Amino acid sequence: MVERYRVLTLNQIAAVGLDRFPRDRYEVGKVESPDAILVRSQDMHKMDIGASVKAIGRAGAGTNNIPVTAMSTRGVPVFNAPGANANAVKELVLAAMLMAARNIVPALGFVTALKGDDATLSKLVEEGKKQFSGIELPGRTLGVIGLGKIGSLVADAAIKLGMDVLGYDPEITVEAAWSLSSLVKKAHSIEEVLKGSDVVTLHVPLFPQTRNMINAERLQLMRDGAILLNFARDGIVDDAAVCDALTAGRLRYYMCDFPAEKLQGHPSVVALPHLGASTGEAEDNCAVMVADQVRDFLENGNIVNAVNFPSVVMPRESAYRVGIANANVPNMVGQISTAIAAAGLNIHNMLNKSKGEMAYTLVDVDSAASDELISRLAAIPGVLALRYLPQA
Repeated sequence: MVERYRVLTLNQIAAVGLDRFPRDRYEVGKVESPDAILVRSQDMHKMDIGASVKAIGRAGAGTNNIPVTAMSTRGVPVFNAPGANANAVKELVLAAMLMAARNIVPALGFVTALKGDDATLSKLVEEGKKQFSGIELPGRTLGVIGLGKIGSLVADAAIKLGMDVLGYDPEITVEAAWSLSSLVKKAHSIEEVLKGSDVVTLHVPLFPQTRNMINAERLQLMRDGAILLNFARDGIVDDAAVCDALTAGRLRYYMCDFPAEKLQGHPSVVALPHLGASTGEAEDNCAVMVADQVRDFLENGNIVNAVNFPSVVMPRESAYRVGIANANVPNMVGQISTAIAAAGLNIHNMLNKSKGEMAYTLVDVDSAASDELISRLAAIPGVLALRYLPQA
């Protein structure tokens, strides 16, 4: 019998993504006892997430609105869609940099406030335009902190605009390193980027160690009149320190995607209403990516782009598969193998990987696993969740 799955959607998820779930096997929408949840921005921290939930998919990159730690203790992977909205964010970052370089926002405000006939307007424009004189970008240095998909795209675009690029990312992935232009000069610290750049753009996730990463002390290192761009996460910049730096003339502009009380009304702050991923294309890309990942996990146990578990993908070699989420403790693989052998089953293939305190194991066996074996595997100390995934 083919298993059916229920997928709960907490926000409006792009239809092109939801269409990835075959309707003969999936019920998608406002469902009871869901096997998986798809979410965009809704805060799930106070939500009662039922025991039926086996996976959560975030149609975007950040997972701050999801109780990831709690899900890890239950063996529930939390998927995201890194890079799916990268082009949308890149274009907004470039737009913000150009707006700051040419003083577009105050210039628009100046023109909007003008009154009079054509002759009067022409005279006022000629008299007032000098105060909005800007800078050109070729030959200027863009500092990029965080060289993932978005940071790499921004760096490449800046190079094509004639800028020099100084990049820093101590945890750059092999994939990101391969895609990064050889013209990006490597910095060895955040401080080196801040000291050496005319414009600095931030592309790091919000973790405890990155909260207020750009603070008063580091802002003192920036060149007078520098521009700071933040289209990553609001918490990585100390808003009060930025306002002080702007007022003192250390910074020329702070361009961001995160309005905040301390920033409101400051003439050198341009805060947009979190538009980074707000394009139809980005929403479609995120929905498709996360839907495919959740479906592959539900049907085959494979994990790709989970923020709390390692990537584990294994082609099926048998119709009988077991997926085990477990704490990263010694002898887990040995105990699993021993239990399967004691049940008289042959292991066709096995893959085990770990990520921090979490680990995940996929096992393909040559014949059907009994309820007794599944119970014995689930009872192994350190096993957080177990799924038996036979194919019809």
